[in-house]
Amino acid sequence: MVELDASLSHPQKHEERVDWLERLIEISRSLNSTLSLAPLLDRIVKAAQEFTETEVCSILLVDQRRGQLYFKAATNLSGVRSIIVPMEGSIAGTVVQTGKPLVVPDVHQDPRWSPGVDEQTDFTTRSILTAPLIARDNVIGVLQAINKEGGEDFTEDDVELLTLLGDQAAVAVQNAILFQQSDLISEIVHEMRTPLSSIIAYSELMQRRGATLDKCQQFADIIEHEADRLSEMAAHFLDLAQLESGRASIAQDSIELSTVIHMAIKVLAVQADERGIGLSVDIPDALPSILGDAQRLHQVMLNLVGNSIKYCRPGDEITVVVRVEGKYLRVSVVDTGPGISEDALPHIFERFYRVPGSEKRASGSGLGLTITQHIVEAHGGEIGVTSEVGKGTTFSFTLPIEDAQ
Repeated sequence: MVELDASLSHPQKHEERVDWLERLIEISRSLNSTLSLAPLLDRIVKAAQEFTETEVCSILLVDQRRGQLYFKAATNLSGVRSIIVPMEGSIAGTVVQTGKPLVVPDVHQDPRWSPGVDEQTDFTTRSILTAPLIARDNVIGVLQAINKEGGEDFTEDDVELLTLLGDQAAVAVQNAILFQQSDLISEIVHEMRTPLSSIIAYSELMQRRGATLDKCQQFADIIEHEADRLSEMAAHFLDLAQLESGRASIAQDSIELSTVIHMAIKVLAVQADERGIGLSVDIPDALPSILGDAQRLHQVMLNLVGNSIKYCRPGDEITVVVRVEGKYLRVSVVDTGPGISEDALPHIFERFYRVPGSEKRASGSGLGLTITQHIVEAHGGEIGVTSEVGKGTTFSFTLPIEDAQ
């Protein structure tokens, strides 16, 4: 670990350097004030960009089990979170393996540099400074600064400042990850108690004297339903854990989104018809393709359209609308259902959140919308919701167009 030292490689910069060290202490306090991972990582990359005066800064975290790194945050790089970097033969991987900072003045002269990131983000990397994130003697990731403003070279001061920031950030990141994991585990255990209690209670009722065959069949149906809920919850829990940690693999294939949407509509059409709900699409004939994971985006459509079907009433209509907006496709799932109250809207994508009063109309793991949000963001898009009570709800998300990427 680099010590906080106000000694100078250039005495004339003494006052400026002391200012930076004071700023670093201030940022360190700010980093340790939150246990929420996403805002924490965002603070770190913005601070790194400020310190190093560079065009872009990013954080990659290590997945030891898979032997690779994945982007978790970046400034000015849309879609970067869907990119995976191998541990072997990469600049970031070298820093993880050595535990030491590394400056590459010209990445195009370094065999460890891969142009894949630039190709997918429409950005040109010239030089790079990478510092390790070391927590409890383990390298948990790297902090990267790319392209000094004005085309200048990285200095010794840049290396020291980024390393110092990395030392402070690593502890905060590790604490946030551990808190996130323990928080998610406690939540899933709490949510599992209800179906488990039902299974135990109805199993006991089946064994009591006087329990008729009809009653036993009724109890068995309830037990089966609650067991299915547990199975779905466990599957969604594992899925969410992978997505939140960045370990979930997101493919980068060229996809015709209209095909993905029509497949999801086909799966859900019977369910909508049984409930007397109209289901239609409004998609232009010629859509530009996107880069992404067809299976994951199919999951997004199943979650959003399926969610609308759950809450809509007989006679309501659901329409999937797709439009081109600049460098993005915007997909909207519009329904004429009962709507969501203004108080509930800010919590819609929270884990296990249910709109008050909706428990009887819909059941499930309570993780579907949270998972959907993570998948969309892993593709470099954004998701949101608008609603008006009595008039309907619209879930809308964006995806970068392949040519734009």
